[in-house]
Amino acid sequence: MKNLRLYVGVVALVAVVMSAMSQERALQIREKLLDKNLNSVIVVSHRADWRNFPENSLEAIQSAIDMGVDAVELDLQRTKDGVLILMHDEWLDRTTTGKGKVSDWTLDSIRTLRLKNGCGIKTIYKVPTLEEALMLVKGKIMVNLDKADKYFDQVYELLEKTETTQQIIMKGSKSAEEVQALFGKYLDKVIYMPVVNIDKAESEQAVMRFVEDIQPVAFELVFADKDNPLPRRLAHALKGKALIWYNTLWDTLAGGYDDDMSLADPDKGYGYLIDTLGCRIIQTDRPARLLDYLRQRGLHE
Repeated sequence: MKNLRLYVGVVALVAVVMSAMSQERALQIREKLLDKNLNSVIVVSHRADWRNFPENSLEAIQSAIDMGVDAVELDLQRTKDGVLILMHDEWLDRTTTGKGKVSDWTLDSIRTLRLKNGCGIKTIYKVPTLEEALMLVKGKIMVNLDKADKYFDQVYELLEKTETTQQIIMKGSKSAEEVQALFGKYLDKVIYMPVVNIDKAESEQAVMRFVEDIQPVAFELVFADKDNPLPRRLAHALKGKALIWYNTLWDTLAGGYDDDMSLADPDKGYGYLIDTLGCRIIQTDRPARLLDYLRQRGLHE
């Protein structure tokens, strides 16, 4: 009996320690962002692990956490009765068994639907609310919220309620002036990341204006033109000032250095972004492959 009690006590202690370690991980990732750490690469899984589970589902988020990613990118829409849910499209048709605009359906009605997988096939999974997702990730990983700036005040209330404020990266393509005016009161708590298309005229000036006015932790840079000299120039200009985030989801987001190129030769895809363009945050549709590559190079735990 004594040995049994000892065993139970040890198991309970291990569980507490593991839980504490899990709760610390999100803060460790946040510190890498705030410190603008160049010694490792942060992996962001696009719409969570959508190749194995429906995009933006709780199951996809949990799978990404288990895989070891640092952050998941999630999309927001709002129901007819004002509830924020995880969904990329304004319409239900592509990702659920429902039809019509999200904003025309109440949450209770949406709860009756099933999510579809990447092949458009009905699954057993349901549409989650943002609050449910926040409770799932609490303390574990960072979350990049897309399409969230239009609901910023409502989102922030949920972050405070769930005590996940420090785990969030909000992003948008507004100017530095607009960001200051609309979200300035939140910027000391929530990380705001500007998205800048650097193929456009005066984009370099826009980036440097952000550096001067807001000092963002990171920039999401987008370019399709392989001959654009700005990605190399910004790799030097932003070093020590802000981290650089690139999306490798398809070719026009990062000059062709995408997941497809990286499947054929990761050094020519991911490696080029890291070594030549100074990228330290990569959002991918192939998180397992990217993690393997980074671990082989000592750029991820």
